[in-house]
Amino acid sequence: MKKVLIITYYWPPSGGIGVQRCLKFAKYLRAFGWESVIYTAKNAQYPFLDKSNLKDVPKNITVLKHKIIEPFNLFKILSGRKKNDPISNVIHIREKKSKIIDNIAIWIRGNFFIPDARSLWIKPSIKYLTKYLKKNHIDAILTDGPPHTNTVIACKLSKKFNIPWLADFQDPWTQVDYYKLFKLSKWADKKHRKLEQEVFKTAKKITIASPSWKKDIEKIGAKNADVIFWGYDEDDYKPFVNQTLDKKFTIAHTGLLGFDRNPDVLFDVLKDIKKEIPQFAEDIRINLAGMIDYSVIECIKQNGLEENTNNFGTISRNNALGLVMKAQLLLLPINKADNAKGRIPAKLFEYLRSQRPILYLGPLNSDVANIINYTSSGKCFEYNDYENIKSFVKYRYKRFQEFKTDNSEFDISEYSVKKQTEKIAHYLDEITN
Repeated sequence: MKKVLIITYYWPPSGGIGVQRCLKFAKYLRAFGWESVIYTAKNAQYPFLDKSNLKDVPKNITVLKHKIIEPFNLFKILSGRKKNDPISNVIHIREKKSKIIDNIAIWIRGNFFIPDARSLWIKPSIKYLTKYLKKNHIDAILTDGPPHTNTVIACKLSKKFNIPWLADFQDPWTQVDYYKLFKLSKWADKKHRKLEQEVFKTAKKITIASPSWKKDIEKIGAKNADVIFWGYDEDDYKPFVNQTLDKKFTIAHTGLLGFDRNPDVLFDVLKDIKKEIPQFAEDIRINLAGMIDYSVIECIKQNGLEENTNNFGTISRNNALGLVMKAQLLLLPINKADNAKGRIPAKLFEYLRSQRPILYLGPLNSDVANIINYTSSGKCFEYNDYENIKSFVKYRYKRFQEFKTDNSEFDISEYSVKKQTEKIAHYLDEITN
């Protein structure tokens, strides 16, 4: 069996979505002739922990760990956060009163920690893995970014040992929507772009999470690029075989809900329907799980929906899937950003597998909208389309009152994680042959 070195900052017991991509690859690669060797951070500062992810770690897998120095503990001290506080995403999730230290931290991160806040792990990792690779045979390298520290480590090692490398991207690098929020100097921007071009020239294969982003990176020099969707893992849904739906009319959203995804018009719609239909005020529930920007919370209050809202905060992946499987309607807002067309959140595939109707908010020509329309799994609206959003919510509420579930029965097997991993294995075979 061939061996692939997977370099990933995120690894169980890390929680959040970032860990899922490489974890699921490692879980299924054996089925396609590849044994994974994991290299990860020894003392990483993960946003939060979720030990339920340990169930997906393959038995007897080799996991190499090396110490990482991260600036987050210092940031917590300077910003007045407690040592055990989760590391919030200060780019997308803001507090009511903006902290000057947060803005300074964003500037420092963008200009001095290149490519990202884990950059101090690059040199020690290259040194550690150089020793390992001199003694152990590896057929290929696989990385996933961000963090693009993973990407830079692999780039250096691939060039040094002439090992074929597949560079995977959850998000683009310099084209990602939040790149311009780092307040980069001309020097820092030039450095980012130089590293990115080095990756494009060195990697034997590049994969990325959406068709539109594939086209975007090809325009700036990426070669031999293809799409690997996030996908869903059928094993994750075994606990929910006999799951019943909520007795309330629940609208669920799981994951990060930043200021650039605030569904303000939808909240306005729900407020007005409450006034029009007295029973709706009793039935409606909004279930939110994950980090939420203060503007979203304020919008909920302003529309009189606070009593109808359950804010579960950060919860385990299994509990989040439980909310999705029970919901009457699933909310999927896309970033209000220039490259939103290519943004495909991992939750889309979890929503598809749940077979619950999706309410999508964002550009109607996006990759997500195309998939939803292709699978007939929901309805798509622009953020400010008040009338059509209202009509759809009222229609779904009527179906709820009639006890009609309307589950989607479209074949989504092509989006399974196992199918996506089979493609990864095929690409690894190609670059090693």
